[in-house]
Amino acid sequence: MRPYFLPRITGLLVTAGLFMHATAGAAETPGAPALGDRLANAGLSLTLDYTGEAAANPSGGLRQGSAYAGQLHAGADADLERILGLDGTVLHAALTQRHGRNLAADAIGNNTSVQEVYGLQNLHLLTLTLEKKLLDGRVDMEVGRMVANAAFLNNPLYCHFQTNAICGNPVFVNHVSNYTSAPGSSWAGRVKADLTDTLYAHVGAYEANPRDQSPTGHGLHFGTDGATGVVVPFELGYAPGDRASSLPGHYQVGGWYDSSTYSDPLNDAMGRPSVLTGRPGMTEAGRWGASGRFDQVVWRSASNPARTLSVFGVAMASVSGRAVEDRYFALGVVQTGLVEGRDQDTLGLVITDQRFSDLTLARIAAARASVSSTVSAARHEVMMELAYGMQVTSGVRVSPNLQYIVNPDVTARPFTRDNPADAFVVGLKFTVDIAHILRGVSL
Repeated sequence: MRPYFLPRITGLLVTAGLFMHATAGAAETPGAPALGDRLANAGLSLTLDYTGEAAANPSGGLRQGSAYAGQLHAGADADLERILGLDGTVLHAALTQRHGRNLAADAIGNNTSVQEVYGLQNLHLLTLTLEKKLLDGRVDMEVGRMVANAAFLNNPLYCHFQTNAICGNPVFVNHVSNYTSAPGSSWAGRVKADLTDTLYAHVGAYEANPRDQSPTGHGLHFGTDGATGVVVPFELGYAPGDRASSLPGHYQVGGWYDSSTYSDPLNDAMGRPSVLTGRPGMTEAGRWGASGRFDQVVWRSASNPARTLSVFGVAMASVSGRAVEDRYFALGVVQTGLVEGRDQDTLGLVITDQRFSDLTLARIAAARASVSSTVSAARHEVMMELAYGMQVTSGVRVSPNLQYIVNPDVTARPFTRDNPADAFVVGLKFTVDIAHILRGVSL
């Protein structure tokens, strides 16, 4: 890791620590209402947090390097039932500001970032929606500007890790469709209905618009010009046991339909490899994908219920369309409260496997043949991460991690004559929950 990253990280953490110390004293003022309580009474809930992710590959990849990416996230939820008397209605709004570099693209060569907050590195509207609950909360509807992975294919366990192979959402869906992920918001709507106490159905429709996913996009183009279709995620979920179960679990099956246009991964409009002709890939439209997911608490300490062991898994496949990948698997485990007295600390391990399609391998083979290389590209890319999450204070969390990438792909650099060496990555993720710190400030 380059030395100049360390002062940035250290400075942010020291500043946060000093700020917490100062505000903790203010919160102790007797008789003064806390800021969080005043906002809640007014029907407002604020979020403000910063996430930083540093990564370096001391071995493997195309070359050695380091990179830092960060995200400032700010949001507000307005309870319109409390403010305007609109039953079960909430207004959501959020922005992100992302900055930094992507080690995977700069030095490793693989198609999946090892820093999940990298992407659309600018100020971006993440959310502007109205959410309405009906039938005593059994039906939940939301419309406005939002991203699909805020409601679908997401799980709190996934972001105990820094790799974008799983954090945010399993990356496969982004490679084989125009599925929207943070912060690239677009017009959308979704409906979730509890069919029973343990069974639910969830479906949404999200505008697919290249403008909203471009590096210069900012989420404030409210027109639909440039839209090429919609992405429709759907899911049927089952949560065994009652809601107070000591060993809760969640099981989901579903998929997505993408009606929008996309470029053929191999051929141009003349049926020749676009990687050689330099022409755009043939325009295609319409593709399906399927997914299955689960998470399950398999152990809980009888003496300390905060200590748990959870496992999770994901399987995804491309069902139709011209895809760059055929299928994806993920398997992970997260231990919360590894030792007594550190109840919020976590230790996690995740392994993901992406399988590239014949179309992708043919594209790389054509490019390599043009530079007199006969080396075959690897069909599988396996990414692993071991991460320890340490809750330093109630508002600061630090997660050092080790990542290993078997067969970093060259899909973005098809003329590379050889395959990159397996990459070892050292990472550090940290989050400062500024809103949590401010919530206890007395006024």
